[in-house]
Amino acid sequence: VQLVESGGGSVQFGGSLRLSCAVSDNTYSSYCMAWFRQGPGKQREEVAGIDSDGRTAYADSVRGRFTISKDNAKNILYLQMHSLKPEDTDLYYCAASTYATYCFGGAVDFAIWGQGTQVTVSS
Repeated sequence: VQLVESGGGSVQFGGSLRLSCAVSDNTYSSYCMAWFRQGPGKQREEVAGIDSDGRTAYADSVRGRFTISKDNAKNILYLQMHSLKPEDTDLYYCAASTYATYCFGGAVDFAIWGQGTQVTVSS
């Protein structure tokens, strides 16, 4: 399984971005999928997860501003981000787990990772 992120970039405070993650495996609809972020010197943080039934979970820091979704027909995972803040500046990763049943348990449950896409928010 390969994950390829896109959609990162630079925006101003309050702006929006949509990240995409193309998944090479046609069976990915059965996986736990998630978005993580990590900055220099920081731990990798799970910001949103979605399970095979479409149930979602979010970090408190992004709830109400970010939305995770997936298009099973296109094999694409999305992260729609609104009301972006400078503290959202990070490298964002898409991740997949073929075995986890809870999709918001942290990085330890995810074995498949993309290369990351940079999001920079200026004040």
